[in-house]
Amino acid sequence: MGVVGGGVAGSTVALRLAELGIPVTLIEEGATLVNGPPICHLHAGGNLYREISDEQCVTLLRQSIDTLRVFPHTANIRPTVIAVPLRDSGNPDTLLPRLKLLQNVYKKLIEQDKGNAVLGDQDEYFKVYQQQDLIKLAAKKSPLMPVSLDDWMVPVAKNLNLNEFKYPIIMVQEYGLSIFRIAATASLAFAKLPACKVYTNAKVTHIEKSDSENQQTWNISFQRFNEQLNDHQTENITVDYLVNACGYRTGSLDDMAVVTRNRMVEFKAAYVTQWPTCEGLWPEVIFHGERGTPNGMAQLTPYPNGYFQLHGMTEDITLFKKGLVSSTKQSAQPKLEEHFLSKLKTQWKPFEVTARTQRAINHMAQFVPNFNDAIVGGNPLFGAQQIPGNDPTLRAADVSFEDQRYARSEIVKASSAISAADAILDKLVEEGLITKDIFAGLLSREKQFQVTHALNTEDVVRVAEQLAESRHFPKALAQPVNIAKNQK
Repeated sequence: MGVVGGGVAGSTVALRLAELGIPVTLIEEGATLVNGPPICHLHAGGNLYREISDEQCVTLLRQSIDTLRVFPHTANIRPTVIAVPLRDSGNPDTLLPRLKLLQNVYKKLIEQDKGNAVLGDQDEYFKVYQQQDLIKLAAKKSPLMPVSLDDWMVPVAKNLNLNEFKYPIIMVQEYGLSIFRIAATASLAFAKLPACKVYTNAKVTHIEKSDSENQQTWNISFQRFNEQLNDHQTENITVDYLVNACGYRTGSLDDMAVVTRNRMVEFKAAYVTQWPTCEGLWPEVIFHGERGTPNGMAQLTPYPNGYFQLHGMTEDITLFKKGLVSSTKQSAQPKLEEHFLSKLKTQWKPFEVTARTQRAINHMAQFVPNFNDAIVGGNPLFGAQQIPGNDPTLRAADVSFEDQRYARSEIVKASSAISAADAILDKLVEEGLITKDIFAGLLSREKQFQVTHALNTEDVVRVAEQLAESRHFPKALAQPVNIAKNQK
């Protein structure tokens, strides 16, 4: 087995196989694994996206539960608040039927397997707050360590202008997800899994399908830097099945494989800020708005020590003009303009970091006035997100197959990575490359990922902090949200 691309998709596929003892080679162009788009949210229901279908939301809920069971060290356990400003055309009451549906699905999943109870009490999957409820909470002191949903809501109630929102305001058990702790988990697990061979700093230059003696194989050529020779060397491997997990560059490998695929790629960015006067531990807060307009959605994602990651779904903050592009008949790879490619390969210009981060702060301060005190806290988190097909609102996607032992892991959200890995595993059984005997006795997610699940939390956080610093981000972005505020 060969997996090209060591982001969250490729690393998860490789982990899934290696945990079962299936030999797999993982090839990643970057120096470290899982260094991609600004992952910060576990979409346990997809409630950020009111435009997507209930079916997608249920899929995201199931996938998020799987993710928490497989990667218990990577979640920031805190709820998410959803608020609809008066200026927005939306009605928060329309969210309630979906939330009730998701709560019922969550309850049924727990009935099937108690191990699925990873999103808190099934009766507290969500809670609604009227204005009078928030006025009462605003009079309380922000708890040092929140225990109840009401505790988490206190700093929100104290900082919002409560007259500027439609009611109810909703709190839901959608958690945070740390891209740095995902990267650390993958690195630590692979070090303990002899079935997986990992090549980093390895750029694939050619792939070719070979048919010989009734066997289909893939020949993969890649270049790696040889420090002893001070030069790049080409290496070759042959695999019986190839997984394309190249993220926004999935189309480039499709072109090498001479297969077609319709897809889109969207360049987006989130901004790192620090709010020195912040009090209490915050939940994530989503202020709904119309995407792509000056009143686009605002997203406040908390980290320790007053750090917050901001999204503003406007073209001068998170979104970019001409940042969404599509594949063509000539190429499966959508072509971003050169200035986007430059951002993906090199550091941003300082003035642009400052300008866009300040716009994000101003956008958030419309709803949280005290956030005006926030300052630039680090470099932007950015990347290009692939969206298979032609629907830019698609959020629940995982994998597609060609009939020549070739799969694409095409996740849009990190919570879909396990689902993609499962589908590829099923395909290997169907192709006769492995047998079902390999799953014997491995009924739970925890048993299927024994090495990954057994990692020590302190080790994961330590390596995650090292990765954050090596990528020039604050250590706080790698830490669990509930660490003591004075911890550095």
